[in-house]
Amino acid sequence: MRDYIIVTDSTADLPGYLVKELGIQTIPLTFELEGVSYKDEPENGGLSLHEFYERLRKGEKSVTSLVNTEAFLVFFESLIQTGKDILYIAFSSALSGTYNSSLLAREELLEKYTDSKIYCIDSKAASAGEGLLVYTAAKKKAEGLNIDDLNDWVINNRLNLCHWFTVDDLNHLKRGGRVSAFSASIGTALNVKPILHVDNEGRLIPMEKVRGRKKSLYALLNHMIETCTNPEEQVIFIGHGDSLEDAELLAELIREEFNVKGFVINTIGPVIGTHSGPGTIALFFFGKER
Repeated sequence: MRDYIIVTDSTADLPGYLVKELGIQTIPLTFELEGVSYKDEPENGGLSLHEFYERLRKGEKSVTSLVNTEAFLVFFESLIQTGKDILYIAFSSALSGTYNSSLLAREELLEKYTDSKIYCIDSKAASAGEGLLVYTAAKKKAEGLNIDDLNDWVINNRLNLCHWFTVDDLNHLKRGGRVSAFSASIGTALNVKPILHVDNEGRLIPMEKVRGRKKSLYALLNHMIETCTNPEEQVIFIGHGDSLEDAELLAELIREEFNVKGFVINTIGPVIGTHSGPGTIALFFFGKER
């Protein structure tokens, strides 16, 4: 059986050292900040994440773009020509058209490369939730799973990947249509912090509201307590919107409750950060249900 490579999107928000260590490939989405277009590649000479969030804090507007079919054709074909098959784990199709673009590219390439395997999987996940799924899949590959078995594993386990997060500024959710302008203004005035998750369809769903930042971090922890399975076997992923101290505080709260294998803490990239904003804290782990 031919070797294969795992591909994902920049929206997986994996730190560069892990991308290299796991031997995966990432295809970047793009974003536009005040009319200037950037690739989501902060570790390859793109706009730094701190600068991105500072500009959001100053009120600058960012919009995002999916990966089109042509970009997938070029990216996938370059890998196929090295003699490798492809397992692509995509950003949630409920949040982006990127996955659908990959399917069109797959169909075209398989007509040309009839002996190749290209699997495209809708992760129904976002940010480091997608990243944790990719990370775990890469570990399974290293254990010897072939491409067919790993494809099945990802599909069978993706809905056990729990996403819980809170945002610091409701106005970013307002721009994305997640809350009304009235709710955003009242919530901001009252220091309300929404708790959201990604559901089984890969959609972003508000779940509850709490008052104050520290209570919002405890709310994330409580959801982990309710649904996490075998925490001692897990590496927990935490994403943050240029808010490392709060991310480390959440990790400490988790350590007090669970004996986990470790943590991967990373800044949320600009594509996700455009919609969640500075100060977002996101927690990802495997559980009995989302």
